[in-house]
Amino acid sequence: MQAPDDFNPQPGLAEELEPGLRRILAPNPSPMTYRGTNTYLLGTGGLAVIDPGPDSEAHLAAILAAVTPGQQITHIIVTHSHLDHSPLARRLSKATGAAVYAFGGPQAGRSQVMARLAAQGPAGGGEGIDKEFAPDITVADGAVISGDGWALEVIHTPGHLGNHIALAWGDACFTADHVMGWASSLVSPPDGDLTDFMASCRRLQQRSWRVFHAGHGAPITDPAERLDWLIAHRESREAAILAALAQAPATARSLAEQIYTETPPALLNAAERNVLAHLVDLTGRGQTTPHGALSATSVFALSHG
Repeated sequence: MQAPDDFNPQPGLAEELEPGLRRILAPNPSPMTYRGTNTYLLGTGGLAVIDPGPDSEAHLAAILAAVTPGQQITHIIVTHSHLDHSPLARRLSKATGAAVYAFGGPQAGRSQVMARLAAQGPAGGGEGIDKEFAPDITVADGAVISGDGWALEVIHTPGHLGNHIALAWGDACFTADHVMGWASSLVSPPDGDLTDFMASCRRLQQRSWRVFHAGHGAPITDPAERLDWLIAHRESREAAILAALAQAPATARSLAEQIYTETPPALLNAAERNVLAHLVDLTGRGQTTPHGALSATSVFALSHG
């Protein structure tokens, strides 16, 4: 899906999205982060900072400058431990005294199949993992983080990363990198798990949402439609992979080259990781079989019988 051209906020500027919620764009644009990481400030007195972002002196200064007289940062909440979301948490905590909340460290929530894949040796992946990240306070699925006039329900949404959480704020949801409007989420084994990703999508579908505030890009004002698209998009990729394997066994790389024909060369590695995620999922469901042990470079064939 094409990125909306009208989303281009000024980095470092705190913009009000709705009463009690502001967004500051971090100065880290890239092909994987779009305009940059969205940092959210929730509240009017005691503030929660959601996803402080990359380790950037300018962004730290912008967050602190957004705290007006009579306000203070009381909570720092990290949705997942990628380098564009979590590293600034420690410095912001030191500057404000606020505790850092998250589901856990980089390997928290990792599925058993991905743990086995990682244990077998290098499987690629590792797209910007903040390996040193450790929260002060771990929060479980269903927990409520509450502050001065606000409350957030933790929804564990593994898939993009095992420790990924979404945060429900009434009928709004901070979906981080699980659901974004500008692109589909990267799912790269062994950190990302497509089986978990699809289950997390369907879990979010069970509730009625007004808006999604994503980790990158503009607010998503049609949450149900976006979730439907995201699931259909993945199902169409799966169908394309199965159709290609019906012609001949193949690796994730060769399948990516066949299927992602309109993808810029700079993003082909990410496409390959997404295909591998599908192949691991299909293997777990008995539809494909790797030649030899499951790995990032395996040749996969359709299962028979």
